[in-house]
Amino acid sequence: MCGIFGIVTTKDSPLSPRRLRSTMNDLFRLSESRGKEAAGVAFLSSDAIHIYKEAVPASTMVRRCEYDNLFQQTVGNGPSPKHGHLGTPITIIGHSRLVTTGLQQNRLNNQPVINRGAVGIHNGIIVNDEALWKRFPAMQRHGQVDSEVIVSLIRQFLAEKKSLIEAVQETFRLIQGAASIAVLFDDLDYMVLATNNGSLYMASDPQGKTLVFASEKHILRELAKKHRTSQLLTEDNIIQIEPRHGFLVHLRDLSQQHFPLPLQALPEVARNDVPLEAKGPPRKVIDIEPSSKYGKHNGQPRTHDTSSQPFRFDPPAHFDHSQAIASLRRCTKCILPETMPFIEFDSDGVCNYCRNFKRIDVYGKDALEELVAPYRSKSNEPDCLVGLSGGRDSTYGLHYIKTVLKMNPIAYTYDWGMVTDLARRNISRICGKLGVEHILVSANIERKRRHIHKNVAAWLKRPDLGIIPLFMAGDKQYFYHAKKLKKQTGVPLIMLCENMLEKTDFKSGFAGVRPSNIDEDHVYTLPIVSKLAMIGHYGREYLLNPAYLNTSVPDTLFAYACYYLISRDYLNLFRFVEWKEEELIGTLREEYDWELATDTESTWRIGDGTASFYNYIYYTVAGFSENETFRSNQIRQGVITKERALELAARDNQPRWESIKWYLDTIGLGQDFEAIVNRINEIPKRYSSS
Repeated sequence: MCGIFGIVTTKDSPLSPRRLRSTMNDLFRLSESRGKEAAGVAFLSSDAIHIYKEAVPASTMVRRCEYDNLFQQTVGNGPSPKHGHLGTPITIIGHSRLVTTGLQQNRLNNQPVINRGAVGIHNGIIVNDEALWKRFPAMQRHGQVDSEVIVSLIRQFLAEKKSLIEAVQETFRLIQGAASIAVLFDDLDYMVLATNNGSLYMASDPQGKTLVFASEKHILRELAKKHRTSQLLTEDNIIQIEPRHGFLVHLRDLSQQHFPLPLQALPEVARNDVPLEAKGPPRKVIDIEPSSKYGKHNGQPRTHDTSSQPFRFDPPAHFDHSQAIASLRRCTKCILPETMPFIEFDSDGVCNYCRNFKRIDVYGKDALEELVAPYRSKSNEPDCLVGLSGGRDSTYGLHYIKTVLKMNPIAYTYDWGMVTDLARRNISRICGKLGVEHILVSANIERKRRHIHKNVAAWLKRPDLGIIPLFMAGDKQYFYHAKKLKKQTGVPLIMLCENMLEKTDFKSGFAGVRPSNIDEDHVYTLPIVSKLAMIGHYGREYLLNPAYLNTSVPDTLFAYACYYLISRDYLNLFRFVEWKEEELIGTLREEYDWELATDTESTWRIGDGTASFYNYIYYTVAGFSENETFRSNQIRQGVITKERALELAARDNQPRWESIKWYLDTIGLGQDFEAIVNRINEIPKRYSSS
């Protein structure tokens, strides 16, 4: 999920020190889209490995004096006397981090990670790292980041007299989740490049004197374009390190040994590694502290501390509106209540949503096969881009596209700051097991969360149910980046996995927009009249509540354009494959050990950090939430009874206090948790609460 990259040169590489620095800066800049919460770099020379890392974006770190001094000390800043060449072999690896486990305020959690003289960078998430630390108690842990277990395991197996390749193979056999790595050693003149999901590319210059690697092919393509005149690399030389494969790179001459990463342990007698050359005295490993001028990053933690105790909240008795909600008039066929926007009941008590419902008949697997056949790659090249949020529908969709359709997808995630760690771990599980390349586009998460903070605070001053979607505006660039990635990767097809039963017309309904069924193949569409009505409602609220006129406005306008104005040229899997909840969840649990939330029995929206908050508001104020609309559609589709729907909705509408607290903590409002919950409960209800 992070960005890893690096460059290795021999002593007679044609790169000058200035060109080398320019190349590294470009790699940092191009990789920053994969994570902006921390950055780090390691320089390996003949006698030392220098590491510098900080909880700032890469574009900020490369302007730090420590970074400049490190280049000056290790490489120099101008051409060397001998033909402008470096004159000495240099290896530099870098990391642009999206924080998952281990808060970035603790430098030990940022990368490169260091353990027993091994220095590594990692893209992905290891989901069983805690179990591995317990399994190997002799290994000493320094931070909380999951990546550290990888370099520690490699060292552990080397100490057991395994060859380096065997040590890497055994490590990958044990870890669960996605992992693309680069590892250096204080006592070996080798670098390990390995991946279990294919999110790793490398290229060499025509003379074989320089090797560059990065997490995406697009990054190396852009680098090749910018440095075309230096002949650093060409697009033709870029290769993907295939899933479950690795390379051992000799740092002296860049010779490479390719090796597989087997799923099962190698026999103890196996030896498929070249003898490692003795390096001599180990290099010093020097971790450079940031200067006091910059200090520690003091912003809001951008991920929750997984070691903290679960949050507990005992709401006052007057927060319980269940009896009043249970007494609401409901449709005699579905479970929608009288507070649903634009609802009307006929003489039999059946609502207009039921009367106007059109059964969703899937086109079928044969139709899907016929449609995707022209796109299917015959040369193992990627042939489709699959949206992957970490939720149940997209995760199952990726499984189906890879294992049933036999396509070669690239998975894509847009992380805008409200993708939970649970979702990220589930993404890593499936990509690692299926060997699927994963491209994550990271927003400026700190900025996005500041926007949410301001808009939630503004909303609490003048609550309006029609404005709640503003809290989620930051994720709508998802569609824009999908189209952009399609162009960058060259894949011919975008596939999304939208459950057609998840229509939530009430969200725009509270803004005065009537429900419409203008598109039978996509969930999120509105006619032009409805779009204008929504703009009018938001415009009025902005005028009545100037607190909305904050720094989030440009981002909100861009989100509106991405969501409602750009074309939706993608294929929706669930228009061809029937959505079956039990089968879907069973597959995810059995095949991928898909993780569930700890504060709800539901599997819906558990990867979305906003859902618990806005559903609590809808349920408290209007007497229903997304759960009623979804279950009602299931009733209409004939897959669930009304009695079962009422039971599930009642269960899933229980407040998820732990998730709500995480949400408010994450956007910087956690200290006001009880005041905010009180404010929500003070809002006039759309039903009689007496």
